[in-house]
Amino acid sequence: MTPDYPVIRLKPKAEARAIRHGFPWVYSDELVTDRRTKALAPGTLAVLEDGERRPMALCTVNPGSRIIARVLDRDPEAVIDQAWLADRFRAALAHRERLYDTPFYRLVHAEADGLPGVVVDRFGDAAVIQPNAAWAEALIEPLADALADVTGVTTIVKNGSGRARSQEGLPEETLVLRGNVGAPVPVAMNGAVYMADLLGGQKTGLFFDQRDNHAFAQRLSKGARVLDVFSHVGGFSLATLAGGAASALAVDSSAAALDLAEKGAQAMGAADRFATRRGDAFDTMTALAEEGAKFDLVICDPPAFAPNRQALDAGLRAYERVARLAAPLVAPGGYLGLCSCSHAADLTKFRNASARGIGKGGRRGQIVYTGFAGPDHPQLPQLAESGYLKALFFRLTA
Repeated sequence: MTPDYPVIRLKPKAEARAIRHGFPWVYSDELVTDRRTKALAPGTLAVLEDGERRPMALCTVNPGSRIIARVLDRDPEAVIDQAWLADRFRAALAHRERLYDTPFYRLVHAEADGLPGVVVDRFGDAAVIQPNAAWAEALIEPLADALADVTGVTTIVKNGSGRARSQEGLPEETLVLRGNVGAPVPVAMNGAVYMADLLGGQKTGLFFDQRDNHAFAQRLSKGARVLDVFSHVGGFSLATLAGGAASALAVDSSAAALDLAEKGAQAMGAADRFATRRGDAFDTMTALAEEGAKFDLVICDPPAFAPNRQALDAGLRAYERVARLAAPLVAPGGYLGLCSCSHAADLTKFRNASARGIGKGGRRGQIVYTGFAGPDHPQLPQLAESGYLKALFFRLTA
């Protein structure tokens, strides 16, 4: 029996074609927000109509969010239950199993995998769900049940933290939904071993999105002196050690992250070539320059300096500053890798800011590699925000 969903309606001049062509969001200024719509509880399922009252899709509604509606299904009569969720998980799993031999990857990348606002990272028999939209918070138990049924994971963590949840009006909460979480989970990638803290780490505990960019850095690393700034749990530095780097120095402000990086280096038998330095990244790069330090490969992978359009100008200045401070630390003929996870800073803007910074740092170079998130982080073509990660590697020739 088809549920009796409430109805929400686009304003007459709203662009209905974008929704019909696959754009998954409706902004609050595009929807008729009468008293009835405003009274809908966050996470309510509703049929979206165009300005001519023609049904378009089944959406989830959050009247308190700037993204007031998210498209769940093109069928306005779809039933969103555990079986529906399981179908989405099965489709996502089929793609990842074709890509990877071991079950360590991003299983669900939100809108791009048909589960708006939902992120799921898999760590073998464990998985971490980030329900960053109100509908996912309301259906967290069916989500967990479907995830366990489809994948067979026995431990499921709900990570309810981050800016996206606050924008949805959701509280911060991290808890274990199924099974038990003990020590950090060892994750093997590119020959390196990373230690993922599923409860206390950043995001879900590890950044799978950089896997392919780690692999490129590894190709440059044989015999190299490596500096990994904003290292988190040693993403780039441990990959380069696995590739034969002579030494690697990881810099981060988090003592907990650096401790996990050291444990990863020990697990892969590279502790004797690995060192850490805790501190502010900008201050540490300045200090290293004053010490006359030089590295054959420097990688900087900072947090999102431009998480939205309002922060874009300040974020681009921050990326430029990173490049300016990092460039003098690169030995002649060495390489500089610069990353951005800010969707508001597109590739062109980020590349220009990086080039300006390198120039202001007194260096010149050539771009030898442009990378993005791995294929377990698919992009929805209609949603620029789903393609957030950029990585640029420069060879500094002067």
